[in-house]
Amino acid sequence: MLRAGFRLPPAGRLQPLQRRGLLTLAIETSCDDTSVALLETRDSSLNTRWKSRDATLHFHEKVTANNLIYKGVHPIVSLESHQENLAALVQKAIRHLPRASTPDPSEDENSSQLVCHRVAPREMEYRQIPDFISVTRGPGMRANLFTGLDTAKGLAVAWNIPLVGVHHMHAHALTPRLVSALAQKPRSYKSSVLDLFKSGTTVPPAEPEFPFLSVLISGGHTLVISSESLTKHRVLGSTTDCAIGDCLDKAARLIVPPLLLEKSGDTMYGRLLEGFAFPNGPDDYNYAPPKNRGEELARRPTKWGWAFSVPLAESPNGLRSTSMDMSFTGLHTAVDRVVSFHWDKQAGKLSKIRREPEEVDEEERRVMAREVMRVAFEHLGSRILLALQAVSLRDPQLAKIMPVVVSGGVASNQYLRHVLESFLAARGYPSVKLIYPPPELCTDNAAMIAWAGIEMFRAGHTTPLVCRALRKWSLEELLTPPNGN
Repeated sequence: MLRAGFRLPPAGRLQPLQRRGLLTLAIETSCDDTSVALLETRDSSLNTRWKSRDATLHFHEKVTANNLIYKGVHPIVSLESHQENLAALVQKAIRHLPRASTPDPSEDENSSQLVCHRVAPREMEYRQIPDFISVTRGPGMRANLFTGLDTAKGLAVAWNIPLVGVHHMHAHALTPRLVSALAQKPRSYKSSVLDLFKSGTTVPPAEPEFPFLSVLISGGHTLVISSESLTKHRVLGSTTDCAIGDCLDKAARLIVPPLLLEKSGDTMYGRLLEGFAFPNGPDDYNYAPPKNRGEELARRPTKWGWAFSVPLAESPNGLRSTSMDMSFTGLHTAVDRVVSFHWDKQAGKLSKIRREPEEVDEEERRVMAREVMRVAFEHLGSRILLALQAVSLRDPQLAKIMPVVVSGGVASNQYLRHVLESFLAARGYPSVKLIYPPPELCTDNAAMIAWAGIEMFRAGHTTPLVCRALRKWSLEELLTPPNGN
């Protein structure tokens, strides 16, 4: 039976897979990062000591397209980067497939699931074929998605295994569950699940458990979502124009001194903006959160006279200021105007007299960087607050401890984390659990695609080979994607 782009087995077969675990090869090509991963999980249901599934990344690499001269993602350059690098990454990943349990395939009961690999001119070894292929199906840049999707289909056909088309933002939302299951956690974590097993400590289930709030923030998306189950996600709020990451990237290109931009060596402008704003890290934050909505909306003039207004604060009848809609285009426009025009002290507003870039000194630029991030992050925090207040109407106790997953490229910003925690604590939610993946898993990567694929496959979902890449795909339509766009 085919349902919503995912193939479901007959009802009688919808049960946990009775095997030691699952192995998937995953591909991510939604934007400018070409990434491939090999992820294996072990199912604890077959061993009473193992109270959770653990996961091991056998391989995980990515190549980012060189878009430096374009100061942003160039569709054709990114597509060509996928075409040049994907096959080589897949080839490299295959070399990291787990070895067969016996060197003689005739003695292995699963010999049909082995692939022969040449390790020397006259030496061959056998490795396990993945149980299925995971690949980003959307949303994203359609041509780029097709590069990964077509490669994934080829592997699925060649190995005669299923395909799982993964929703990119779904994978971001599930990334903390991957981190909690990894046998060897990313280096930013002090201990590993494997160490806990060796010590005899019980490992908790993949966290966070449903339900939780998802805040997905990147260069292409800004979403506040109620994640009620693996396949049920309700969009509570989204941006009405550009994404928060896009806003910060554009602001960085206006604010960061030109010489620093030239020396950056990549197009991670949001990260550059944070580093420029806070050269001494958290010691420079000096952030005082607004204690109420009035303080939040209050204008905060700098010593130069200018100030950045809160987005949607002056919307018609004030209706959108208390909705979960978000807007960041106006903030970028305000930065552009402050950088470009002199302040008229007598009139108390920006004049029509233009100023040259060299007329904006480093101190003013640094304050601009801090202010644009503060306003953007408080705007996001106000929407998380509204979401928690909505939960509180149904269950006041749950709202106080509701897990909030903050994922996507912008989630790696340490000042964002400080602002959100301080903002929510000041507004009545000091115990809310904000969960962030480690920075290396916030940006686009194939490891999260592999994990999302495994969770969907365990739930009985696969994707037919006739599927097409999806430029747009709402998380609310996870199981009912459009035919193609």
